[in-house]
This record gives sequence, C-alpha cells and structure tokens, in this order.
Amino acid sequence: MQYKLSVLGSFSSAHFLREYKGKCENLHGHNWKVRVCLSGCKLDSAGMLIDFTDIKKHLSAVMSALDHKCLNETPPFDKINPTAENIAAFVFEQMKESETDDIKVYEVEVWESETSSAIVSK
Repeated sequence: MQYKLSVLGSFSSAHFLREYKGKCENLHGHNWKVRVCLSGCKLDSAGMLIDFTDIKKHLSAVMSALDHKCLNETPPFDKINPTAENIAAFVFEQMKESETDDIKVYEVEVWESETSSAIVSK
C-alpha cells in the first residue's frame, strides 16, 4: 500500500519573466501557494508516514528563501526564469533533502494565482 501526504504553504514575491512578450515581462507580484506531496509505503509505530509538522517545517524553510523577495535577484532565479514551472522544480529539489529511504517527494504544485498552477513530479 502506498501513502501520500500533502501540505500547503504560501509565500509572496515579485518577479518578471525574461524572454517573454506581454504583461509578465514587467515586474509584478504574486501570492504563491505551494503544495508538497510525499509518499511512502511504511508507517511508523504511531501509524504515520511522517508527521505533518515535520513536512511543514521543511517547506517553510524552503519558502522563507523566496518570501518577500524579487525572485529575479534570488538564486537560482537570478540565472533561470522564475516561472511557476521552475519554482515548482526548485521546491521539489529542496524538499528532497527531507527524503529518507522510505519517504520520497512525490509531487510539488505551485499556484501563481487561484486558477493557474504548475506541477512537478518524479
């Protein structure tokens, strides 16, 4: 049996898109929403895959590096475009530090608005 746990977080930041023609080539802000999903097959003695608090703590640390920043000035987005896709991939890679032999990052979804999101999965 496989278990999947998800937590939500959010951060606010500004960005502009390079090599883009349209409104988003100008500096603008978003209130980003991030969902991280971890998966595994083995529950601990308390019947949990991992404590939600532990996932939230790691996600919070990842998002704090992006919160209230101009992403274009924040690594790695000073080199790559701060698109929703690239932000999702960045969060995915950063969250992999919380993986164990039994628990893996399954998916990260990043919303730049209420109606638009990007998903990265393994």
